[in-house]
Amino acid sequence: MGGVVGGIEEAAPPPPPQVVRVGGVVREPRKIKDVAPEYPNIGRTAKMQGVVILECQISPQGRVEGVKVLRSVPTLDEPAIAAVRQWIYTPTLIDGVPVSVVLTVTVNFMLRDGMPR
Repeated sequence: MGGVVGGIEEAAPPPPPQVVRVGGVVREPRKIKDVAPEYPNIGRTAKMQGVVILECQISPQGRVEGVKVLRSVPTLDEPAIAAVRQWIYTPTLIDGVPVSVVLTVTVNFMLRDGMPR
């Protein structure tokens, strides 16, 4: 073991927190800022509806850092991603320490009476 003879050995820094998946003992963070997606004109004109499913990595501070499309509706993917990137969550704590989490979110695009909902 390294160190100085007769000196005080410093403790190794804690390992960087790993990204954990929501589920089991890891509770889903609560969304505190929600931004609705903008319905694209082409989607509205074509009366497109659907559900875009995204996998998001949430930072220890509650910001969306990474987004991956799991279920695509091609014309609606980009508006869904743009909206989700603006969402903010409460930090997820494990043993009192904020950690990055991965969670799955759904963005619904529905028209009611021809108008986005």
